[in-house]
Amino acid sequence: MDSFWDFFWFIISFFLLMAYLVVLFQILTDLFRDHQTSGWLKAVWVFFLIIFPLITSLVYLIARGQGMAERNIAAVKQAQASQEEYIRSVSGSAASPTEEIHRAKALLDSGAISQAEFDALKAKALA
Repeated sequence: MDSFWDFFWFIISFFLLMAYLVVLFQILTDLFRDHQTSGWLKAVWVFFLIIFPLITSLVYLIARGQGMAERNIAAVKQAQASQEEYIRSVSGSAASPTEEIHRAKALLDSGAISQAEFDALKAKALA
C-alpha cells in the first residue's frame, strides 16, 4: 500500500465484502428458516447464490424481502416466548400474586411460618 488511495480503496472493498457476507448469511438463514419452501427450491437458490452471488442476492431480497422480515419477526417472538417460559420454569415464581398469598396463608394456618413472615411474603407478592 504505497499511497493513501490504495489504503482507501482497500477499506472500501473490505467494507463491501463484509456487507455482502452479512447479506449472504441473512439470506441463507432466512432460506432455511422458511418451512414453506421445498428442499429443491432451496437447493436452486443456494446453487445460484454460489454461481451468480450478487444478482441472486438482489433478486432474493426483492422477491422475498417482505417475507424475510415476517419470518425474522416470528423467529424473534418465538425465541422470546421460549426464553420467558424457561425463566418462569426455573424461577419457580410463575404463580400469580394471589396464588402466592394463598400458599403463604396456608403455611401460616399450618403453623409453618409466623405472622411476620406471612406479612413479608404478602408484601413481596404484591410488590
